[in-house]
Amino acid sequence: MNINIKFHDKVLTYSVLTVLAALLGAPLLYVVSIALASDETTYMATFTFIPKEFHFENFLKIFQLDLNFSRFFLNSLILVTFAIIGQVLASSMVAYGFARLRAPGKNILFMILLSTMMIPGEVTMIPSFVIFKYLGWINTLLPLIVPNFFSNAFNVFLLRQFISRLPMELDEAAQIDGLGYFGIYVRIILPLIKPALIAIAIFTFTWNWGWFMGPLIYINDFEKAPLALGVQILSATSSSGQVPPWNLVMVGSLLLIVPMLVVFFFGQKYMDEFGVISGSSAIK
Repeated sequence: MNINIKFHDKVLTYSVLTVLAALLGAPLLYVVSIALASDETTYMATFTFIPKEFHFENFLKIFQLDLNFSRFFLNSLILVTFAIIGQVLASSMVAYGFARLRAPGKNILFMILLSTMMIPGEVTMIPSFVIFKYLGWINTLLPLIVPNFFSNAFNVFLLRQFISRLPMELDEAAQIDGLGYFGIYVRIILPLIKPALIAIAIFTFTWNWGWFMGPLIYINDFEKAPLALGVQILSATSSSGQVPPWNLVMVGSLLLIVPMLVVFFFGQKYMDEFGVISGSSAIK
């Protein structure tokens, strides 16, 4: 009897999950169908939900446009690479300081740091623009890259909780062997929080790879635009009354989607490990 109940529960669960997966995957399937459509189909807007045309040359055609999508792609790679390096290094160092170092007012500073998460980005948008304009960074990638080297409150909170679960005996043993704070951070802490660092790297990649608002504000030159802004430029290059090249726009959208899926797929093991360890730490 119990076996039959468990079997029916599994069937019901997988049926619900299958329906939800189909609903969530339907827009992506439609994007693929449009991306593989011909120019004639795009002009007539006679798209089909299930792909009936397979013009894979669209994935090459988009790199042959005057907009130079190769440059957009390279700009995005530069942006996410430096953003990941900055967030991982800065957030881990700040989190290590809050978790291990002793200083008066440390907890108050940590609460102030967490309170910045409640400030909407729209509030700091104009002051940030004025600062970067004064520094002469407008129309460069610096306003998008440099702030990552000052950490992020959410990432600091996650890493601090992760570091706090590590036994202090490790630090004490390392100090006996002659390591200072920086040596403990590099040789002891960083290797032990590898799953958390990879999780932070995935979060940072996902945010910066598809980031649109920041580049829209700070970038004026098409040659310096990342991929997300390049896709928007492509959809807006048509003259009045002309149909945008939606098939190429969807190809650009897939260039935004697929790398994030690949990164998440290969980093899922570390994400699961990060979740398990964080959960066990919370239970303790």
